[in-house]
Amino acid sequence: MSNRFFYILLFSGIVGISQNPTDPSPNFDTLLVAQDTIGNNYDANRPSKAAFYSAVIPGLGQAYNNQYWKVPLALAAVGLPIYAYTINDKEYNRLRDAFRIRLAGGTNDEFSNEDGTPIISNEGLERAQRTSQRNKELSILITAALYVIQIIDANVDGHLSQFSVDRNLSFLPYMDYNTLAIGNSYGFNLSYTF
Repeated sequence: MSNRFFYILLFSGIVGISQNPTDPSPNFDTLLVAQDTIGNNYDANRPSKAAFYSAVIPGLGQAYNNQYWKVPLALAAVGLPIYAYTINDKEYNRLRDAFRIRLAGGTNDEFSNEDGTPIISNEGLERAQRTSQRNKELSILITAALYVIQIIDANVDGHLSQFSVDRNLSFLPYMDYNTLAIGNSYGFNLSYTF
């Protein structure tokens, strides 16, 4: 009986120590939400803002995406075809004025000698006009294409700038000597280490 009494006393002491009467009972009515340790800084408007800025001023969207080295490329991609257009437009106007003078019967255009003999024939002036006009139109087309491409580039960079690229993800080509077949085998290896 004394052993039994000892065990009851020991058990009641352990239970009494483990329970603290000052602690309130657990409240199961409140909902606990775990906090995510990784911050989500995704800006859904970033790609559209970059595209808009790049549409307003070429290169501004690239600057918004912190791709400053692309700003001169975007400006040159739009500016050089515009410059080529102005050069071809001036050349076309010179050729057209000379051709009009020739059609009117004059010989004092800039493509004729002082004595009135033509340096370039009428057919040559007409071909040169067509070439200059074609170059003007091509410059406009190239300007429009490069303008759209730099807008698309700003938009894509706006999307991709928000994704983190882990250094553990690698794409490495390798060359393996195949002992069964004489020769080399080429391939690639995609590995992700944790």
